[in-house]
Amino acid sequence: MTPLPLIIIGIGNDWRGDDAAGLLAARALRKLNLPNVTITEHGGDGASLMQTWAGAAVVILIDAVSAGGNPGTIYRIDANHETTAPDSFSTSSHLLGVGEAVELARALGQLPPRLVIFGIEGRDFAVNAALSPAVAANLPVLVERIVQEILNGTNDRLSL
Repeated sequence: MTPLPLIIIGIGNDWRGDDAAGLLAARALRKLNLPNVTITEHGGDGASLMQTWAGAAVVILIDAVSAGGNPGTIYRIDANHETTAPDSFSTSSHLLGVGEAVELARALGQLPPRLVIFGIEGRDFAVNAALSPAVAANLPVLVERIVQEILNGTNDRLSL
């Protein structure tokens, strides 16, 4: 059986505190040399995000969120079965952010066959802020949950 094209997209901005969490998680996953997985980093512009996942059968997005939870809280959204709250995703300097891109892709019938979003609740998104302690402490947990998602994908979660 040929593995499905799987892409992990870490989203964020290195210069905006907790907004770097998606990028840092992607970098940690890249070091694991996961087989049959493409890992990329993205600034979060929704229009180009849809182009980035084009052709992939399975997409995992990683982003910092502001959903009102405790900093460091990890969320998992199966975007094929749940809607996203566009205003929960990290503040974007672009007109079309991650949440809006997912919902626009849904409306246009352009969601990947499997789209899973992992979010980590941020605390500080200010320019030149450091990663908050709670987010830094939970990044390894986030990475492990994504690895488990991929490993378990052979049965139900990431299979088509």
